[in-house]
Amino acid sequence: MQETQILSTLPGAPPAGPAAARAGMPAGRALVFDACHAGVVLRAVLFVELVLAVGAMFGAENPIDWLSRLALLTGGALPATLAWLIAACSLKQVLQRLPTLGQYAAGVLLGALAGLWACGMLALAGRLAHSPWVASAASGALLSALLVAALVLRARGRTPAATTARLTELQSRIRPHFLFNTLNSAIALVRAEPAKAESLLEDLSDLFRSALVEQGEAVTLAEEIGLARRYLAIEQVRFGDRLRVQWQLDPRADAALLPPLLLQPLVENAVKHGVEPCARGGKLRVLTEQRGSRVVVRITNTLPDEQPARDEAPRGHGIALANVRARLSLLHDVQGEFSAGIQDGLYQVRITLPAPRPAVDRPPSANPRERARSA
Repeated sequence: MQETQILSTLPGAPPAGPAAARAGMPAGRALVFDACHAGVVLRAVLFVELVLAVGAMFGAENPIDWLSRLALLTGGALPATLAWLIAACSLKQVLQRLPTLGQYAAGVLLGALAGLWACGMLALAGRLAHSPWVASAASGALLSALLVAALVLRARGRTPAATTARLTELQSRIRPHFLFNTLNSAIALVRAEPAKAESLLEDLSDLFRSALVEQGEAVTLAEEIGLARRYLAIEQVRFGDRLRVQWQLDPRADAALLPPLLLQPLVENAVKHGVEPCARGGKLRVLTEQRGSRVVVRITNTLPDEQPARDEAPRGHGIALANVRARLSLLHDVQGEFSAGIQDGLYQVRITLPAPRPAVDRPPSANPRERARSA
């Protein structure tokens, strides 16, 4: 039997090696704030515009005067805001090497420089009677400090969501009926098909390991598909012909990033609520495809004969969905989409992710489970 390792990383330890490289951070150093998200850019611009709109009200004699003042301030502040975002994203690797307080200070310093730039642009355009350099630098520093604080809170929000998912996954793996059914299936196969029994126990070991090992904030879609395959291989032994699985996988989408332990609970929901309650079994389809700059993942399953009322999700399907939606939003923000519901008599979960970037420096084996199995 291949030698496997149930727990290869201490829980709570910072990701290292390939996991850290996949998350874009060096081992042992965490990025305090990350401005490389389309949602962050959108919110930052709206936030600065809101502040400018309120500030333009001071001294405005009428709505036309207010709009004129707002347009003037926007002409200087908007390019400076975009410059701050571009600089913060471009210097991501440099900021990661700084201590936590250094990253905070760098963000505020970039904001002060952006404020000075905005003031300089307006001065060069001849739109200011006098140039308030100090006030502009202080305003830029204050706005950037608020933005950094918001990004820090957003980053910290990933930790409880990921921990909840890991604990939920571990609880489902040690749920008595699943564990007993898997072990009973392995016992029944030991004499008749020992190789199949060994494979079954290795799949069960991988499921335990996935819930215990620290994997970082993101894994590839190919890794999540592999974990779902192992789970379905176990359930296939239990259900036999009652469980019919169809895979439609696009290799171009394999490198797309998503939070760890995201697909397997959705596949488990499909089996538990779509296949298990039905005497004749059911069908489950997992589809991935890349459409331009987007990757679409769809998990579809048949419903039992006694279906709920129209537009009502089957009982139990909502348990993991809120967690999945929250974790997807934390990782990809507005670039990640999630929906679930009944369509044409089938229950469908649809996830949309940003398409993977060209894998230039991606390590060939970034999955700790695969490294343990091949050791």
